[in-house]
Amino acid sequence: MSSKPGKTNLRSHKISDESETIGILLIEGYPIIPFSCVVDSLRSANRLSAKELYRWEYFAPDDKPVTASCGITVPTRALTTARDLETLIIVAPNTAQHFEHAGTIKSLQSLDRQGVNLGSASSGSFILARAGLLDDCRCTIHWENIPVFKELYPQVEVAFTLYEIGERRFTCSGGTAALDMMLKLIENQYGRKLVQQISQQFQHDRIRTEIDSQQMADRIDLAMSAPKLIDVINLMENNIEVPLSLPTIAEKCRLSLRQIERLFHKYRDLTPSQYYLSLRLMHAKQLLINTNRSVIDISIATGFETQSYFTACYRKHFGSSPRNHRSQVATERKA
Repeated sequence: MSSKPGKTNLRSHKISDESETIGILLIEGYPIIPFSCVVDSLRSANRLSAKELYRWEYFAPDDKPVTASCGITVPTRALTTARDLETLIIVAPNTAQHFEHAGTIKSLQSLDRQGVNLGSASSGSFILARAGLLDDCRCTIHWENIPVFKELYPQVEVAFTLYEIGERRFTCSGGTAALDMMLKLIENQYGRKLVQQISQQFQHDRIRTEIDSQQMADRIDLAMSAPKLIDVINLMENNIEVPLSLPTIAEKCRLSLRQIERLFHKYRDLTPSQYYLSLRLMHAKQLLINTNRSVIDISIATGFETQSYFTACYRKHFGSSPRNHRSQVATERKA
């Protein structure tokens, strides 16, 4: 969020008596937690500062009310009617990779040309990328969506961070990470004292930073007890399509094979090979249920030499063949 569109970037302070007008674009089925984090952080900034720092308006692809995944409905205006916005924040469901509303894409591109700051509080990164508005940016999205995002938009740099704030672009991984991102945006404009007050109001004991990684709870037990295992896991996650051999991983991490085996046995109750295979299969699952790529393409993208071996591994891990799993998910989504 900036003082005037196109004149400053999201990292700068805004010291002004004028309110900033923020648009919130809601996509059907949007998650309520990041939505409430956005709105309540703005509301609290106004209340605690005793000033109208921010005003906000709700928009949608058309002028119909939009319903959250939990059933709460919000009245909106069509995005084409947006005027005098300085910032637009998209709140979208995790199925946003299928969003194809041409009018919305054109409106976002038009807002960008007007100098409006564009961001996402959840899976709106898919929509920004589809509009070609993240090509020169570093962004983030929920960790479950990263494999699909990378496949759909290989030209976009996507990070495993909680949120990313750049020049006229900001994205986050969803959930409560939206609160951390909003607090950082407000801090950049109005200073640390105000966001500390907001954080205290929300019983939010620590404002997480841009460098904090997603899935912290899964890794925090390793941070002190087995930091080398984190290095091994990160290396595996970054080499899915062309898996590294265990000796290569051991060499890069400066560990012996026996040390790696002990670490995985102690902290994950799996062999290194089992864990690596599980990562690749989880990646394959995301591609299978969220893209239209063929099974053979997905098997290649996740490092399997043959489709038959991929299918056997997938069935053993998930209890269903890739084709059956895809059909089942498609049926459930239509229900």
